[in-house]
Amino acid sequence: MNKLTALFAITALAATAGVVQARDLGPDEALKLRDAGTIQSFEKLNAAAIAKHPGSKIEETELEEEYGRYIYQVELRDAQNVQWDLELDATSGQILKDHRDD
Repeated sequence: MNKLTALFAITALAATAGVVQARDLGPDEALKLRDAGTIQSFEKLNAAAIAKHPGSKIEETELEEEYGRYIYQVELRDAQNVQWDLELDATSGQILKDHRDD
């Protein structure tokens, strides 16, 4: 019985640790980071995402803090109606991930 309890505790801690590492930032905190120069402007980040898929429209954006790094997530829909998910480093504007959403 002790092994089962220990296994459950380890599983719960591992699941909680993953959740704690990524934190959604609200609009007020995001604006403070932008105004302080910690992250790039949202216009600049959006432009970098659209440049990767010209003619796309932004459907959704989100700013998260993951492992001490600010990540800007963007969902785009291109002219062929294909949805793309991009992640950018919000500090540098570098595209970290770019994949088609099926």
